[in-house]
Amino acid sequence: MKILYSDREIAVCIKPVGLDSESELPAALKEQLGGEIFPIHRLDRNVGGIMVYARTKQAAAALSKAVQDGAMVKEYVAMVHGTPPENGAWEDLLWKDSRKNKVFVVKRQRGGVKKARLEYRRLTAGETSLVRIRLHTGRSHQIRVQFSSRGYPLVGDHKYGSRDMRTEPMLFSCRITFPWKGQARSYEKLPDWAI
Repeated sequence: MKILYSDREIAVCIKPVGLDSESELPAALKEQLGGEIFPIHRLDRNVGGIMVYARTKQAAAALSKAVQDGAMVKEYVAMVHGTPPENGAWEDLLWKDSRKNKVFVVKRQRGGVKKARLEYRRLTAGETSLVRIRLHTGRSHQIRVQFSSRGYPLVGDHKYGSRDMRTEPMLFSCRITFPWKGQARSYEKLPDWAI
């Protein structure tokens, strides 16, 4: 696993596809770095990309506050089927069916429904298009369901409408920015398929 930065308080790494971000990845980091590892945010098992972990309880509290305050900015790249408009800001109501582990866009507010907001910009266009996404909310499967609901499922995302041969969604957490000790820290890395 590639570590982009680590000190006694935080660790920034690239999560490999296939590892659980809340247990398996912290265990791998603990084995590599030693000490305690505290998850702050999550990525789906079948999605890779940049994540930050705390290495002390104090760092975990500070980073968790940044998440709650909306000060942790997460950006993604995705390959989608079709050509979405050049850019956009989408706000939807999402409802998760926990039994099926699937999320749906719904029309009206009801129990368990949460607002989801993202902005995106299209980088390439064609039969498949590369998009860069900034999340404003961190809902389960948010990017996947918001693009699929508009007819642009992520390449490889069979749960939300893709019918290609890939085995996982082409989605990657490519940049994370967060306040740390009075300064903005930012880490960025693109996957090979987005370069």
